Parts: sequence; structure tokens; C-alpha cells
Amino acid sequence: MTEEAGTREVSYRRLPPEVLRDRARQARALLSECVLCPRRCRVNRLEGQRGFCRTGERALVSSFSPHFGEEDPLVGRRGSGTIFLGGCNLGCLFCQNYRISHLGETEEVSAERLASMMLWLEEEGCHNINLVTPTHQVPAILDALILARQKGLSIPLVYNCGGYESVDTIRLLEGIVDIYMPDIKFSRDEPARKYCQAEGYSDVVRAAVLEMYRQVGDLVMDATGVARRGLLVRHLVLPGGLAGTAEVVRFLAQEVSRDTYLNVMAQYHPCYKAFDYPEIARRPTREEYLEALDLAEQARLRRLDHRTGRAVRMLFR
Repeated sequence: MTEEAGTREVSYRRLPPEVLRDRARQARALLSECVLCPRRCRVNRLEGQRGFCRTGERALVSSFSPHFGEEDPLVGRRGSGTIFLGGCNLGCLFCQNYRISHLGETEEVSAERLASMMLWLEEEGCHNINLVTPTHQVPAILDALILARQKGLSIPLVYNCGGYESVDTIRLLEGIVDIYMPDIKFSRDEPARKYCQAEGYSDVVRAAVLEMYRQVGDLVMDATGVARRGLLVRHLVLPGGLAGTAEVVRFLAQEVSRDTYLNVMAQYHPCYKAFDYPEIARRPTREEYLEALDLAEQARLRRLDHRTGRAVRMLFR
């Protein structure tokens, strides 16, 4: 699905400024008794209280730079303008970014500083602003976006999340986010509870993905193959079939769209606390990964990320 390059203005620039400001106010109000995510910790982050995500009022940032390791439609020729945000509303025992998400190796920044990061990434030629783990920092992101838009920011906004989202929060982002990129980590609740401390994950992620798809539809790329708008889903293959791939691809094909752009990811490796659990203390085998690809094809999903084939050759040689 393509459109002519430059023919579509990004979502947040079409939104009236007063609407964007109102959304930011609504999001910030949620911090006084925080219910931004499904955990609903109800702490007052405006007064310095910290819930599960260990994040206060301001954004936490680990790093920002052009990134060339994302999916091809995000990377293009000039990279995805990635901002790695700190903290997380998930407690994944196998998190590969655990120093950022769990250990807090981040810097607290103002809205002005976050806006300047966005603008610098655009000046560097990046195709988009890729917000990694944004769920618990939506108010800070919207405050920064208001400032960045005023100074001319005009590239798509990518919401790169773990899938454990509040539909109410996602609705606040309608007309603001151009590209949603959620993980669907599990199709069953028991492993999500055990390995990510995420109660009710399966219902939560399905509802969130359906809302994201309602807002932006299937992934649309310009004439150069760079994503402009839409849904891009990631699914990480875990050892022993723990991710429940068959149900994930069935859900996407039958309840979302057979044109869902899906990256079946092969890069799982044990780290952080995964070594304490023998069943996830190893990488998936080549056969387990190929089975996941077969399941996606059998579900008749039409847009599998083509790097999945490369992953077989590179990671299982």
C-alpha cells in the first residue's frame, strides 16, 4: 500500500492546535491519580509519587539518535529518529533493554528538552520520531509535541510500545499518532503474568490493537517505501511456543486485517532475569522460528516483514 511521497501531512499537524493542547491537558490530569495504563496505580505523579513504572511527571530519556535497526519501512535511507524512553509499565524478566526499563539508567528531561530532541532528529534527516516505550510518558510527550510542532516538526510520530495499553489513553492519541507499533508478546495470560507481571495481558493487547487499527488502518508507505501511517505489529518468538503465535496470527488475520504488517521477530536471547527460568533460558531453535513463520503464512497474513527470512539465515546459521 503506497502513496505519493509528500502528499499527506502528518496527523498532528492537521489537528487544530487547541485540540492538541486539550488532549495534553487531559493526559496530564490523569497523572494526579495515575490511570494511564492498565495497572491503574492511582499514585499522584504530579506530587512525586511513583507507581509500577517508577516515573514521575517529567519524561525519562536514555538516548536519542537516528536508528537503522528498526523495520525497513521506518528506517528508509536516513534512519528512524528513535528516542529511548526510560521506565516501563511492563516487568518483562527477559527485557533486552533492562538497563533502561528496570535499572533506570536515564535522565529526567523537560518538555523543552524533549521537543529539541525531536527537532534535532528531523534536522538530521530521520523519517519519523520513534518513541520507544511511551505508554507511561504520554503527558510529557504531548507537552513536548506542542512545542516541537510550533517550531515546525513535520515528520510522522511512531508509538512503539509493549502492547499493555489503556484504550482510553490510546483514544487520547487519535489524530496525533501516525504509526502505531505495538508488540503482541503473548496470546495467553499465564505466561504474561509469570514473565511480565501483566495481568489480563491477552484481552488488553487485543483491545488496544483493535483501537490502534481503527485510528490508522493498515500500514501505508510512500513511493520510496517509507511508512507514513498505519499499524505495524511485532511478535517475538519465544522458546517452547510460550508466546502463543498461532493465536496471535489468527487474531490479526481474522479480527484486525490480513494486510496487517507483521514482523515475526527471531532475536530473543536470554538476559536480565531469564536465566532464573529454565524454559526461557535459551534461544528459540531454528525449527521453532520457522514454525512461527509457517503459522503466520497459514493464517493468510499477506504482509510479513521480509527481514524475517534474513533472520533465519543470520541468527540460525
